[in-house]
Amino acid sequence: MNDSERHSSPYATREKVGRILWSLVQSTFFRFSFHNWYAWRRFLLRRFGAVIGADCVIRRTVRIECPWNLQMGVNSCLGDRVHAYCLGPVKIGSRVSISQDAELCAGTHDYSKRDMPLLRPPITVHDDAWVAAGAFIGPDVTIGEGVILGARSVAMKDLKAWSVYIGNPAVAVKDRERPQD
Repeated sequence: MNDSERHSSPYATREKVGRILWSLVQSTFFRFSFHNWYAWRRFLLRRFGAVIGADCVIRRTVRIECPWNLQMGVNSCLGDRVHAYCLGPVKIGSRVSISQDAELCAGTHDYSKRDMPLLRPPITVHDDAWVAAGAFIGPDVTIGEGVILGARSVAMKDLKAWSVYIGNPAVAVKDRERPQD
């Protein structure tokens, strides 16, 4: 490997500039907005390429990397201090609750290679799921429709729909019944 390969960034110049600009906006206009200015935060995220559905609640203490990789359906929520590390695509369905201190990590490295290149596998959280406080979702994981991922649980593999998962690693403990409208 030559020096230029060793020191080259995995980010294009446009993405570097976008990350710097977003960092400035997130640390000021986003972070210091009033606690219930959800429409304002949705507006800011959309200006940076996020696809945000109607009536989403996004708390001002949320941290989002690369918002242009974030997609949220209607009536979904990112709670206080959620960290959405959207190096790769993060798709959150409708009526999803991501509770406080949860982390979604759509980035990793290929440790089988000496230079450990950056990988950006997606995360998908389907409709009607609840990711409880402090839970972690790793790269290339799909959370099925209606899943509950319990507090402080760690999902490193796909979780099947309408089930309740707890623990590290997360294991299914029971089925969840579909709510009646």
